[in-house]
Amino acid sequence: MFSNKVLMITGGTGSFGNAVLNRFLKTDVKKIIIFSRDEKKQEDMRISYNNPKLHFVLGDVRDKNSIDSAMKDVDYIFHAAALKQVPSCEFYPMEAIKTNVIGTENIINSAKEFGVKKLILLSTDKAVYPINAMGISKAMAEKILVAKARQSVEGDTILCATRYGNVMASRGSVIPLFVEKLKKGLPLTVTDPNMTRFLMSLEDSVDLVLHAFEFGKQGDLFVQKAPASTIDVLVDALKNLFDKNAVTKTIGTRHGEKLFESLVSREEMVKSIDMGKYYRIPIDDRDLNYDKYIIDGQVDLNTIEDYTSHNTKLLNVKETESLLLSLEYIKSEIQKAN
Repeated sequence: MFSNKVLMITGGTGSFGNAVLNRFLKTDVKKIIIFSRDEKKQEDMRISYNNPKLHFVLGDVRDKNSIDSAMKDVDYIFHAAALKQVPSCEFYPMEAIKTNVIGTENIINSAKEFGVKKLILLSTDKAVYPINAMGISKAMAEKILVAKARQSVEGDTILCATRYGNVMASRGSVIPLFVEKLKKGLPLTVTDPNMTRFLMSLEDSVDLVLHAFEFGKQGDLFVQKAPASTIDVLVDALKNLFDKNAVTKTIGTRHGEKLFESLVSREEMVKSIDMGKYYRIPIDDRDLNYDKYIIDGQVDLNTIEDYTSHNTKLLNVKETESLLLSLEYIKSEIQKAN
């Protein structure tokens, strides 16, 4: 599907970008543009991959001029650039707005102006019923994409979004933090042992984006069904793999954290389409003349549940261990430890 095409990945030096490269550089894709603001990570990737299909552009999604300069001949965009750390966004919410909201609008506007065929926005479960600045900014990014899609005409850039939960072992996530502490014999600091989080692999995240790319229509949002575990279960699984005698210390919930996350809201579940492994949430393409759409037999939202890390399949310790052992990162760290 990407034969002889040009793909741009914003924020491409992150975990998702590397996972895409590992999948795509073996194909007959014509060119992959890594657009990001971190020159050191770009240089590290350039040396590591040493592949002529890979092109690096230093720029910032906050600056539309820098985006425009990279957009020529781009066919498709995976928009992964974002500020993702919940606590830091709580302390610097305007930085989250500049990158996650204004940056997303810049990317979409540039893509439309330069005739990009399709753009996939990567969003997060924290955008559903958001209580923190990161989630609110990603929810606004989704709203901007849907609003632009609603205004589109035939032949415009197709705009879609994906939404997923915690990506296991991604940069800045809790699993690498716990593993490093276990290797150093330090206590594992747990915010709330009963907290639940969805568990997805980097490969899952790429599969979800590719599913959205292949099947997405204007304004669609896609969610992958995923298992979850409590933080307590995750900690026990990691201790079984690295150090059963490690000490656990409960420190309390951090700024902006929820007890559980939702991937699909109740309101979205009403109109979502179950595709087996995925939910597709089609665009609400009504205009502002709501009185034209009043119908009998409206669904009672009290009978609908949102799709959350509390009501999805909850893994036990053994199942979580098995899932962790499927990750290359965990296998590599266990081998180093031995």
